Amino acid sequence: MKFTSEHTQIADTVRKFVANEINPFTAEWERAGIFPARELFKKMGDLGLLGIKYPTEFGGMGLDFSYSMVMAEALGDCNVGGVPMAIGVQTDMCTPALARFGSDELRTQYLAPAIAGDMVGCIGVSEAGGGSDVAALKTTARKEGSDYVINGSKMWITNGMQADWCCLLANTSEGAVHKNKSLIIVPMDAPGISRQKIEKIGMHSSDTAQLFFDNVRVPQRNLVGQEGMGFMLQMLQFQEERLYGAASSLRSLDKLINLTIEYTRQRHTFGQPILNNQVVHFRLAELRTEVECLRALTYRAVEQYVGGKDVTKLASMAKLKAGRLSREVTDSCLQYWGGMGFTADNPISQAFRDSRLISIGGGADEIMLGIICKLEGTLPGKAA
Repeated sequence: MKFTSEHTQIADTVRKFVANEINPFTAEWERAGIFPARELFKKMGDLGLLGIKYPTEFGGMGLDFSYSMVMAEALGDCNVGGVPMAIGVQTDMCTPALARFGSDELRTQYLAPAIAGDMVGCIGVSEAGGGSDVAALKTTARKEGSDYVINGSKMWITNGMQADWCCLLANTSEGAVHKNKSLIIVPMDAPGISRQKIEKIGMHSSDTAQLFFDNVRVPQRNLVGQEGMGFMLQMLQFQEERLYGAASSLRSLDKLINLTIEYTRQRHTFGQPILNNQVVHFRLAELRTEVECLRALTYRAVEQYVGGKDVTKLASMAKLKAGRLSREVTDSCLQYWGGMGFTADNPISQAFRDSRLISIGGGADEIMLGIICKLEGTLPGKAA
């Protein structure tokens, strides 16, 4: 992936924003279990950071996907994982299909305010009975007059407590499970919607909700793309979500290794720095190498995506590797911090808690492996 001066400028802007507008407040937001999304997103919108890859006619910068991924990587400077994840929902999870396939009316009503930071969005796919098994979702949207009437619930919805609208995947017919679903933009102030906050072991600063839809009426014009194409459109959104997850982990992993090198250099045991032990500095060198491998894989996937290629396999590989490597780095580094690593406010333990979600959200590791195997032709009964 070739970087331009614009890439560098965006990265610098994001890092400064993180240093001034996010990191000084993360401890407070973690304790509160929520961050002020509308306030923060508005500041980002004023800088143009919420619509880097989106059309200029709706307030975006009109740049390609690589610039958005540069922002995602720069957000790795955040002290916590919850805020970058919530930003990613706004920029790369609930808006891609709307931007590409939504009507001009829908994009004016929902995409433009999301880019400006005047509205908070969320994505409604997962349900309590099936997270990664998207085809098995039960929420329905039946036609009645000029409306859809929506019934069901959604689980683990990032930004769910603060969202102004939801990009909802629901069954709109009784047909085959991959052809009976549609994406619908649902205003979250519609009658019949209720929300319940979910407590988590990590990502505390990011609000997560279960959403309930009880005969919620939405105009049929809120359909994104064509009816019955929702599963396919959501699979396209997943490509960007998974690349965002991989890109946003890179600087964070580098930072954790840097902090561990510094700590083990200063911390002495048995008359020498912990870092002097070969088992420690060899392991840190190995982890740094793994991060660079993930960076190369992610950059390659982004470059091909910008070139118009289907990167389902590469994006799945990057997502899989990001989740597993995050677990490996945080666990190894925490061990070298000893008791200090087990304290709640330690940056390593913070990352240990937060990064565990990468192997679950946006498609679990096992789903990524299944996708890769399918595309490799190695599933039972499949030929390459």
